[in-house]
Order: sequence, then structure tokens, then C-alpha cells
Amino acid sequence: MDKLEPKIGRLLLSEPFLTDLHFKRSVILLTEHNEGGSLGFVLNKPISLTINEAVDDFPTFDSNLYLGGPVRNDSLYFIHTFGDKIEGSIHIKKGLYWGGNFEQLKDYALTGQIQPHQVRFFIGYSGWGPQQLENELGHQSWVVANGRVKQIMQEPTTTLWKDLLSGMGNEYAILSNFPDNPSMN
Repeated sequence: MDKLEPKIGRLLLSEPFLTDLHFKRSVILLTEHNEGGSLGFVLNKPISLTINEAVDDFPTFDSNLYLGGPVRNDSLYFIHTFGDKIEGSIHIKKGLYWGGNFEQLKDYALTGQIQPHQVRFFIGYSGWGPQQLENELGHQSWVVANGRVKQIMQEPTTTLWKDLLSGMGNEYAILSNFPDNPSMN
């Protein structure tokens, strides 16, 4: 199987033995990748806080926050499927966008025009400097994968890493079955 190159809209799956708490068994959506570095959001690290609990004037909206990564974890980011209906959105891949006018998003949530499965909120992001991600890929810390918008936005996050890795077949399916802590096996 040919290895995929990282690019905007692709996913990074951590190798099963990565012990960094931020990235252990994580799935990261790349939203930026160029000669200056890379940026993305961890999709499968929910925290026990909803958007309306974190943002005072956000309407009641049943959407958990996710820990997007260790960088700028004092800032809020979001991805969505609403396209250019939210001004300033950045196209990631067909049917998936990043950011945009937050006040407009709040208005859509208030009027019921956007549903929780159409948006995901993150505290912080994951970032790499120039060539840092390529070096980590060379050390096999990450596997690059494609992901469908439905997987990114709606799949249960508790099994996302395992489901994506096993779906790649062959040696990846074997890796997906490694125990979280091999010494406890």
C-alpha cells in the first residue's frame, strides 16, 4: 500500500505506542500544511464541557468541546459543514470548512439553522514547525489517512482511531488491535 502524503483535509493517526498524552491514539484533521508548517485539530479527545457552558452567550447547543491540541489552548476554534454560509470560512475539503464568523454561527445555532453534527468545537490546536511533521512521519509517529466528512463529524470519537486504522487493512489493522498498555495484556 502506497503511503499518503500529508495535505489539507487528510488525517494523521498516531502510532499505537506514542505515549504523549496529547497525541496518544489520536486522530488529527490537517487544516493547514505548507512549507511554513502544519496545523490541525485532534478529533477524538472530547472534554466534559459543552460550547454553551464555555461561552457565556452561546445558545443552548448539545455539542461537546474537544481538546484540539496543546497549542493556544486558551483559544476556541471550530470546523463545520455549513460552507460559505458562514462568512470567512476556509475550505478544507469537499463539504468541510474551518472557522469563520463566530457571531453568525451563534445566530444559526440560536435559530436552529445549524445542528450539533454540523459543527465541532476545539480548545487549542496541534501545530508543527517547518519540516517537523515530515520528520515525525519519517520516525513513523504518524500514519496519514483519508477520511470522509461523515467520519470526521459524526462517527463516535471513542472508536475513531481504531476504526480508521483497521479500515486501512493489512499491517494497519494489526496495529489497531495492539492493547493500550501491552504490559497489562
